[in-house]
Amino acid sequence: MDNSRRFSTDWLLLAGFCAFLFFFGLAYFGLVGPDEPRYAQVAREMLARHDWITPVLGGKPWLEKPVLYYWQAILIYSVFGISDWAARLPSAIDATLMVIAIYLFLRRFRPELRLDGALMTASAAGIVGFARAASMDMALAASFTIALLAWFGWHETGRKKYLAVCYAFLGIGMLAKGPVAPALAALVVLLFVAAKGEWGLLKKTLWLPGILIFSAVAFPWYIAVQLRTPEFFRVFILENNLARFGTNLYRHSQPFWYYLPVAILELVPWIVLIIVAFFEIVRAWLAERRKLAHSEDSFSVFLVIWLLVPIVFFSISRSKLPGYILLALPAGTLLATEFLRRHLHNRPGVALALIHALVAAFPVVPALMIQYLLFQHHLPWGQATVISSGFAGALATGIFLTLRSHPGWKVVRFVTLIPVAVAVAALLRIGSPALDSTLSARPLANQIQHMENGVLPTAVFRVTRQTEYGLAFYRNQKITRYEAGEIPAVEHVVVAPVGSETAIAKLVFGRRVSYLGSYEPQSLDYYWVAGEGQVSHHH
Repeated sequence: MDNSRRFSTDWLLLAGFCAFLFFFGLAYFGLVGPDEPRYAQVAREMLARHDWITPVLGGKPWLEKPVLYYWQAILIYSVFGISDWAARLPSAIDATLMVIAIYLFLRRFRPELRLDGALMTASAAGIVGFARAASMDMALAASFTIALLAWFGWHETGRKKYLAVCYAFLGIGMLAKGPVAPALAALVVLLFVAAKGEWGLLKKTLWLPGILIFSAVAFPWYIAVQLRTPEFFRVFILENNLARFGTNLYRHSQPFWYYLPVAILELVPWIVLIIVAFFEIVRAWLAERRKLAHSEDSFSVFLVIWLLVPIVFFSISRSKLPGYILLALPAGTLLATEFLRRHLHNRPGVALALIHALVAAFPVVPALMIQYLLFQHHLPWGQATVISSGFAGALATGIFLTLRSHPGWKVVRFVTLIPVAVAVAALLRIGSPALDSTLSARPLANQIQHMENGVLPTAVFRVTRQTEYGLAFYRNQKITRYEAGEIPAVEHVVVAPVGSETAIAKLVFGRRVSYLGSYEPQSLDYYWVAGEGQVSHHH
């Protein structure tokens, strides 16, 4: 195929896969967890105030995270209006830019597998999941990935434009999630330089125009927000970066080894190739340490370091969440790409082909059974489980036989993408109603809206943070908490666990409380509470 034809085919495939994996069905279920609705609401309040500097939630400065996600969401809200899918678009766009950057990097430095590396990254479970979430993690992962690839491009070619791109994207990473972006990038580069023993590289990396580019991108907002809200430094740097790392301030405590299973799951379906590639490189590097300076494998060693640094760094941290290691995942999929490049003309061994086929096909089972998992928290033994397992087994058999046939590794990326596409489609088509009803406040907010005449103030009592923040976004109002003594004096709606009527009546002593309805999937009731001194009957 001539180059221009191949090039346009590449772009069509990239566009199609990114559209399906990242954008398709973003509105199928409402915002979930405490973070998605909270970030979406901060952006909405900034837009309403025409304020691009200070993040605000419930009318008060909310300084836990930098501003990049909010800027992206504000721009998207301005174009498409405010909705839950619009709040998720920034991450889908960032993931797409990251995949395109990987494709362009490979086209320049590893042309034979340019499409494979891009599609393998796009289809890793963690990338697909966070590309669909209203959060800062994908913005950080994308800017970090582009920065490190640009640094390696400069290391290979000596061309300063790559180093300039590296510094610019570290500045963007600083706006996405804070100092973690330049700190981890510096650590990766430092360890790579140490592995090569070329200390002169460090001096060349510290390039004054680059540092000025970084500062010009990152610092204006930090300075502006600090001048506006002097508590920013304490809340963001001291509490949200240092205390979050060193203490269990935010109650996200997990065991030290937590990120091993998380990384394995987030790198499905490529994890088997990544593990094999990892040990192959580590073994070769230990055997030929002296030759690394001129070795073809220096990119693989760079990727091993990049994969390990965030995982080890956040394993030491006292606060652990699955999204923290997202910035390591592209290193894993690129490591697998490098492994394929070295073995492209070989056929995989029986054991390797079999394990890869089983791991690649396995996610289809939970994807098809997602409703049972959400409602019953386990896979039931029955016809549905047998059918979905049989289907996954057939897919695994197909992948195994294809890998053992003549072209072997050459076809691995396309046969592995089939179960990914099936799993994502099944999760969206079958799982969305269940995800929406069990994990999002959207259906509850809709139900309350149908019951009331105007939009009444809303309070909550003994409910989770995700219900509170979800209601804040879907009802677009500040939600008050009874436990915190924030009982509105005017008539309002209060959401509480099933059977809370007596407890509520005690707290609002002397005011009328009427049961309005229940939201069974989350075991919640909602009540109308009269205003203080209000006699009129509620309709």
